[in-house]
Amino acid sequence: MSRLILASKSPRRQELLAYITRDFEVMASEAEEVYPPGVDQTEVPVYLAVLKASDIARQHPDSLVIGADTVVLLDGRILGKPRDRDDAIGMLRALSGAEHTVVTGCCLISGNRWVTFREVTRVRIYPLSEREIIAYVDTGEPFDKAGAYGIQGQGALLVQGIDGDYYNVMGLPIARLKRELEQMKAL
Repeated sequence: MSRLILASKSPRRQELLAYITRDFEVMASEAEEVYPPGVDQTEVPVYLAVLKASDIARQHPDSLVIGADTVVLLDGRILGKPRDRDDAIGMLRALSGAEHTVVTGCCLISGNRWVTFREVTRVRIYPLSEREIIAYVDTGEPFDKAGAYGIQGQGALLVQGIDGDYYNVMGLPIARLKRELEQMKAL
């Protein structure tokens, strides 16, 4: 197997990739995470995953590079990581009592071979009181997470249910990723 590199500084992605293999390195991409207008919202995370993976693959052409990006989609808009406390509160108010979509895009690059895919999970959030929203924001957990919540932490208390891959909501659909890596003969 060639050297495996995860093009992400996300501790959650590192933790999840370790379920598949412990034999990988982490190199954060310096690519600017900007996508052109007109890209379909469900393709945005794939586009950004390609940017991240190709940035690292250019620097390490003999390695297999994994790039990933996750977005939360609600009512036709992308909810990224909150800018500040007010933004986190606003996102959680919008998610309260609603169903949203979490899409993770992945890109695997090994030499001239590229594989991209996306995983989609539907998530339902309980109706939340203002007190619940403020208490959760005050934990500090929402600030580095798309949609201002983390299903793997205290944000789990907000989630009524999911339809799809739980690990996708965390940021890396590991069951699908494992199969894609096997197809590339990387495992």
